[in-house]
Amino acid sequence: MSSDFSSTDLGAPRRTVRRGSLIIALVAIGVVAYGLTIRAKESDALKQWTNEQSIPSVTLVEPVPGSNVSTLELPARLEAFARAPIYARVNGYLKQWHVDIGSPVKAGQLLGEIETPDLDQQLLQAKADVAAAKVNAELAGTTAKRWQSMLNTDSVSKQEVDERLGDYAAKQALLQAAQANLDRVQANKGFTRLVAPFDGIVTARHTDIGALINAGEAAQPLFVVSDMRKLRLYVNVPQSYAPALGQGTLAKVTIPGRPGVEYSASLVASSRAVDAASGTTLFQFLVPNKEGELLPGGFARAGIELPASQATLSIPASAIIFRQDGLRVATLGEHDKVVLKTVTVARDLGKTLEISTGLEAGDKLIDSPPDDITDGMQVRANTKANQGAGQS
Repeated sequence: MSSDFSSTDLGAPRRTVRRGSLIIALVAIGVVAYGLTIRAKESDALKQWTNEQSIPSVTLVEPVPGSNVSTLELPARLEAFARAPIYARVNGYLKQWHVDIGSPVKAGQLLGEIETPDLDQQLLQAKADVAAAKVNAELAGTTAKRWQSMLNTDSVSKQEVDERLGDYAAKQALLQAAQANLDRVQANKGFTRLVAPFDGIVTARHTDIGALINAGEAAQPLFVVSDMRKLRLYVNVPQSYAPALGQGTLAKVTIPGRPGVEYSASLVASSRAVDAASGTTLFQFLVPNKEGELLPGGFARAGIELPASQATLSIPASAIIFRQDGLRVATLGEHDKVVLKTVTVARDLGKTLEISTGLEAGDKLIDSPPDDITDGMQVRANTKANQGAGQS
């Protein structure tokens, strides 16, 4: 009896210990399993986040119809409608000048006078040569008449009469030569008076009283007279825009120093040739300048109105991709994948470009695409305000 009682009493605590150990083991297994599950979920979430972050984020813009009229801004230069450098035709010294820079002058008005002592002596000599030649010609003529009258009396031979007539003709030729030389010297003497060729403004004076004057264009001009009632505006237009400019095309002209003031100019001429060095065509506009506000030789900016020649789409210049295979743009296709399209630029307006072919109005255009963008690349799109339309 006593042995059975003691074994029963010992088995109950052992079973209790086993149950506790089992419970502890199950709890530990559950904790481990829970931890592994949480770690797996976090790993999946991290992997998904990493994959999402590896997809490039792009900004979308919409192409818009190009404007019917755009303005091309180009640098230009102003020149006088007529500009005449006044050179000396005779050597001497400046005797007097009568007008200074900025003075208005009329056609034929005296600008200055040249003192020519050498030419004065040549003029006296030419007059004396004419007088001597005239006397010799008169004497030869009288002699020829006398000998011709004696021919009828057979007192002289016909040979002698012909010699006298020939001498008279030679003396007349010498008289004409002397007279022509006198006329030349007198014409040169007239060049001692420097006069304005047309109504205008004296824009330069490069001489003073007593200055040595050398004739010819190799020397510096003594005066410069400019007609500034209207000015010529010269603009070098890129070759791609030259065909769009026709007779009567208008330009708005602005100059430094007069902000907010615009002057109207109209196209009158073109060089009708492309400069090989710059790839531009020279166009000439006329600008009225009755008030004299515009100065020749100055810098200006010309805003030339260009009518659209065809239906175009306007996009930001930052959306263009420059590659060896030509100009392209990146658009967003199905499932947010990139579709590259080849386009043709109709006009470059600076910040914006007008596209004539290769793009449709409903395309979702990627602005500032990454350099390594390719067809079929997965991207994540963001929306951006429309920046398609604009002027240069």
